[in-house]
Amino acid sequence: MIEWRLTPEDVARIRFAYSPLSELVLSLIVVRAPARHALHLRWIRSVRPLLADLDLSELFALVPMRGIVADFLSPPLSSVLPDFDAELDRLRQTRPEQVVADLEDVPELPPAVERRIRDDPVGAVHRIAGTVEQYWSCSLAPVWPRIQALLEADVLWRASRLAAGGAQALFEGLHDTITWHGDWLRAADPFSYQGTLSGEGLILVPSAMAWPRVRKMVAPYQPTIIYPVRGVGTLWETGRPPSAEAPGALVGRTRAQLLAALEAPQTTSGLARQFQVTPGAVSQHLAVLYGNGLVSRSRLDGSVLYRRTSRGDDLVIGAAHPSSR
Repeated sequence: MIEWRLTPEDVARIRFAYSPLSELVLSLIVVRAPARHALHLRWIRSVRPLLADLDLSELFALVPMRGIVADFLSPPLSSVLPDFDAELDRLRQTRPEQVVADLEDVPELPPAVERRIRDDPVGAVHRIAGTVEQYWSCSLAPVWPRIQALLEADVLWRASRLAAGGAQALFEGLHDTITWHGDWLRAADPFSYQGTLSGEGLILVPSAMAWPRVRKMVAPYQPTIIYPVRGVGTLWETGRPPSAEAPGALVGRTRAQLLAALEAPQTTSGLARQFQVTPGAVSQHLAVLYGNGLVSRSRLDGSVLYRRTSRGDDLVIGAAHPSSR
């Protein structure tokens, strides 16, 4: 069990982030274990042939199927919305002594891999970073906009839960292994740890590739919980975007699709990625929907969130279930 006691200052400093590099590291486990990650089977089948000519043995050794991953592959987040290139640069700048130290915690590290890294940690970091970049290009880069849209929607939804109901509302739906009692946050884990945060706060990181597990980082790192993203079951759906004929006839097909997608709060950029159109086009359609009272908008941490109003719900749900009206 991992237990953190959060001071009021820590609760105030709960923040969200997501990490392309963290998704990549976790995907190295997923791609080797389709039986344990059936939800990602469509992605696994599409990616495996593309990896046939890429030597991933060193990366696989550093990211074991069970146990601790070499920490330098997933450095603590320096930004709440990092991009892959920035994270890859941080990986390349890892200090040689940290690379060597992190090998100690990796279970059953093959002696040949360990010796090769220890003999030249600087060269190892650049070699590993190069492999990471190649793997990203053929495995996650093509689908990253889809994953990012899901992560972004999760962050916005949970941030609104935190704003409306505080820590209790936030943590009660995060994962069934995580509980909040008083000022204690408890997370089921084979590893035992108990500590009091002292103002540094807690980072919550939604992840598609973590599913169905929760991962944690404790001192000396920034306390972090990586949890399965909300709606992960829809990630690899290939059907057309949700729509309804009646709303389409009334407000137009594109606006009807946007309206159907706004069951949970989303940003203009998130919707643009989801529907593969420009943010400007999405903004124009949202302005019409907003002007007709079908969506609401609010501001959170510099982002404008759109969501269907009750009138919008009536239009979408009523069209989907005409017999209920």
